[in-house]
Amino acid sequence: MEFKVPDMSCGHCTAAIEKSVKAADPAAAIACDLGERLVKIDSALSADQLTAVIKDAGYDSQPAVA
Repeated sequence: MEFKVPDMSCGHCTAAIEKSVKAADPAAAIACDLGERLVKIDSALSADQLTAVIKDAGYDSQPAVA
């Protein structure tokens, strides 16, 4: 799943998002692309759950249309 995170702008942002996702799903695989402001997540969690996890980290997100 891919999520657009418009406010993600630095390494601290990506670390906060990765930490929150890993807390919710330790088996998740995460890749952040700062240039595109995209977060790719391979997780057992649903898109809605992941959106909530990213929100808990302090960032608004929306699923990216592939």
